[in-house]
Amino acid sequence: MTTVALLGNPNVGKTTLFNALTGSSQYVGNWPGVTVDKKEGYLDNVKIVDLPGIYAMDTFSNEEKVSKEFLKNGQVDLILNIIDASNLNRNLYLTTQLKEFNKPIVLALNMIDICENKGIIIDYKKLSSLLNVEVIPIVAGKNIGIDDISNRLKEENFLSDNDSKQYDFSSEAEAYAFIEEVLSKSVTQSKQNQTSFSEKLDKILLNPWLAYPIFLLAMTLIFQITFSWIGQPLSDLLDTFLNNGIIPYMTNLLSNSAPWFQSLIVGGIISGVGGIIVLLPIILVLFICITILEDSGYMARVAFLMDKLMRNMGLSGKAFIPMIIGFGCTVPAIMTARTLESEKDRKLTALLVPLMSCNARLPVYTVFAAVFFESHRGLIVASLYLLGIIIAFLLGILLKNTYFKKNEEPFIIEIPEYKIPKLSSIIKQTLDKASEFLKKAGTIIFAMSVLIWFLSNFNLHGMVDQVNDSILASIGNVIAPIFAPLGFGNWQSAVSLLSGLLAKESVLASMGVIFSGDLSMILPVHFTNLSAYAFLVFILLYTPCISVVGTMKKEFGTKFTLISVFYQLILAWIVAFLVFNIGNLII
Repeated sequence: MTTVALLGNPNVGKTTLFNALTGSSQYVGNWPGVTVDKKEGYLDNVKIVDLPGIYAMDTFSNEEKVSKEFLKNGQVDLILNIIDASNLNRNLYLTTQLKEFNKPIVLALNMIDICENKGIIIDYKKLSSLLNVEVIPIVAGKNIGIDDISNRLKEENFLSDNDSKQYDFSSEAEAYAFIEEVLSKSVTQSKQNQTSFSEKLDKILLNPWLAYPIFLLAMTLIFQITFSWIGQPLSDLLDTFLNNGIIPYMTNLLSNSAPWFQSLIVGGIISGVGGIIVLLPIILVLFICITILEDSGYMARVAFLMDKLMRNMGLSGKAFIPMIIGFGCTVPAIMTARTLESEKDRKLTALLVPLMSCNARLPVYTVFAAVFFESHRGLIVASLYLLGIIIAFLLGILLKNTYFKKNEEPFIIEIPEYKIPKLSSIIKQTLDKASEFLKKAGTIIFAMSVLIWFLSNFNLHGMVDQVNDSILASIGNVIAPIFAPLGFGNWQSAVSLLSGLLAKESVLASMGVIFSGDLSMILPVHFTNLSAYAFLVFILLYTPCISVVGTMKKEFGTKFTLISVFYQLILAWIVAFLVFNIGNLII
């Protein structure tokens, strides 16, 4: 079997090419001893190993160590080096370093459509001759040239690397001088001094005076779309269908069954799981908006804009990427922190990422905001997201000047061309997100709903008529005094927060089962507007779900994980305490 190592800079279309070549024949794991994704795929009798996206081989991140080790000691028959054809000068720096491994190289020149728009004309045969590599032009996102790559890999008779040129340059400057010489002989520019669309747009979006207001406007628009225009109205329709359609129908259907069984199905499973599923439109609309910003190339520019701000926290702008991902889910955000160059950056980012409000908390915000702040629910939810960012920023400054007193790393990020996001890509990612959400609703939340129903309907002597006599109430009454100074010292809230350690959506599911009724009518009995907001602040900041804790342990070890868990519990209690008590003084 032929083994092909797929390499390239970040954001040059490597994953798109890998998926196009291997389809569903993929395996994802971790490299031995290193928490870096190991992706392998198969194209007939060709094994393609997708190595981490890197800019060069002369730094010391885990990604570069993995790539070096594999090329030196792995059974590699060919290097498939994908590069951005519209930015040859920088991309070919990695190519010159790959030449040192004395392996046949196929150079996949991606984004040639952008080259044409920029008036860049590449003599592929000349470039192939000068570098002694095979050159194949492609547009991975449009499946142009994929068959050429596929057929070439299957043929196996690769161009041997008998290049007499020495590529072990003494300095970066010498390497770039060589690249300039190669490009001067193989590339011409037909349109001189013509400003591209991306450059014109960047003059506005990266303008020192306009950039930050535009970003805030974009985020405001996303919240409006999510909570006022599309997401919330769809969620309200589903909620009406659940409460006025499904629940009455199931209650009538089960009217002749045993009371405990009817209570389990209607009051436990349907109220618990259904109360979460009705919020799916809100989560998906928010996810679609964020995906559009990422796929368009705007999010990379936001990271660039945030570099100066992030420096105050002891981080580079690159750490802003895990922070943004954290708004979707904390697990991949912590895993993305692997790509940061230093151990200090990785650990500091991992401590701050859970303060970014993930999608799992959104259902709780949505219901509470609708009940207590109906006319300002978008503003209330936005304030929670903003509060998480502010606290992360302040905590970052504190940790930078105490525990993490080390040199800062340089900031390197690919700024891609702007492009219209592919509808098929957005649909696929959205369906994956919906599938993930429904899977969680059908497993963890379902199990929690049944468990909460059982604990709220039974005690050691059997089934109870009053929930206050149940096992759940006994557990809640032990924990509740901890939260009394925060304004929500009732046992129902305490138990719901406890269930949230398994999945944040379970907080709402648990309340749906415990209260067994319309939350919009029941919640105001147990919360004031101020205590409700303090409760949401605690939800925002306290220890994330068990999946995040497991990921943290895998990435950074037990000691670091315990520090993260307990500092967030303490932080959440302190901030919620301040919100409630200062609010009482003001009001």
